[in-house]
Amino acid sequence: MIPFSTILITVLIASSIYVAVAIFILAGSLAQLYSFMPLSAVLGESTWGASTEFTLVSVPLFIMMGEILLRSGVTRNLYEALDRWLNWLPGGLMHTNIAAAALFAATSGSSVATAATIGTVALPNMKQGYHAPTFLGSIAAGGTLGILIPPSINMVIYGIIAEASIAKLYLAATIPGVLLALLFSLLILVICMVRPEWGGPRRSATWAARFRGLVHLLPVLFLFLVVVGSIYAGLATPTEAAALGVLAALVLAWAGGDLSLPVLFRAFEGTMRTTCMVMLIVVSAMFLSFCMASTGLTKAATDAVTSLHLPPLVMMLAIILFYLVLGCFMEPISMLLTTGPVLIPVVVALGYDPIWYGVLFMILSEAGLITPPIGVNLFVVQSVRGEGEIRDVIVGSLPFLAAMLGMIALLLAFPGLALWLPNNFAPGK
Repeated sequence: MIPFSTILITVLIASSIYVAVAIFILAGSLAQLYSFMPLSAVLGESTWGASTEFTLVSVPLFIMMGEILLRSGVTRNLYEALDRWLNWLPGGLMHTNIAAAALFAATSGSSVATAATIGTVALPNMKQGYHAPTFLGSIAAGGTLGILIPPSINMVIYGIIAEASIAKLYLAATIPGVLLALLFSLLILVICMVRPEWGGPRRSATWAARFRGLVHLLPVLFLFLVVVGSIYAGLATPTEAAALGVLAALVLAWAGGDLSLPVLFRAFEGTMRTTCMVMLIVVSAMFLSFCMASTGLTKAATDAVTSLHLPPLVMMLAIILFYLVLGCFMEPISMLLTTGPVLIPVVVALGYDPIWYGVLFMILSEAGLITPPIGVNLFVVQSVRGEGEIRDVIVGSLPFLAAMLGMIALLLAFPGLALWLPNNFAPGK
């Protein structure tokens, strides 16, 4: 049953069939071939249950929040303010790319939105003397922070699948998210110290100009406090916090003079398009999860792994390798929803904390966003660039992939990097 499922989903996805359709076909095949009862009879109830999950309401709300910010002037002002503080470093604006992506990630929850937004603001500056592949790679890699640094849409979906606290997941991702951004910046620093001609011009700003620019960081800080702060303080659920975030984004867009009916219509359209794509995959994956549990596939996979009697670390390394390869061909949400119901119980059976594993999985998902041939952020950055070859983006992203592997190694060696905050400061502690 397991080999059949693996081969079928691989063939379907390789055939360029929509991921949601591929998942439905796999679920239907399992139900038809291995179930003693017609599982298709519960498709309606499964679909209704998945689409009415209260926590999932936060997904379109977070998407809308990012869409509103994408079309406001908040990002450009944020970028210019950070540039005044970071452009003296070797690598100049590439450090600004990482810092701006990290801060925007703390308000959008989406890697694609983060890469597109920062790319739109940053790319006009690339021709100032920067090494194009490294500059492009900094945008693509910085954009991946959108699914790690809270609030993260992918974290919400993982929490539902793993039945884990989303508030704890957000806390767990905070330190690794900041560390990964610092690793990206350190990597740029090393590259530009070895190859100074790649780092572009260095500019200095007066301290007065730097401090004046800090006012443009306040909108992002305000939004982060509204969304994530309300969750950490135990004042709001993730869904309620997402609704507050939409209201706060509207206020920021209005205060900046960017709120208009055309802007709202474009934001609503973008929200509907993305939400429909995500929710169709979610609904199909929920049905697949039910079919796998009903046919015994989930238990069979768990028993097969545990019967190998391999050390947990060896099994975890195998899972990491599996996801690094799978990430070359699937985008993160699809990867999570197709493999999560099978592998999360396996990871728990091996003795690993599901909160810790959630952070590890998000970093593996980030790696998939910048690995060809289906690295979504690679295409996003190249689309925003609008010229040249995508090979430049791919080559420039590879060093940042090494930084992600370094972060994974740190999490394996020091699990407390992810678990210290949720174990000590989670709501209700």
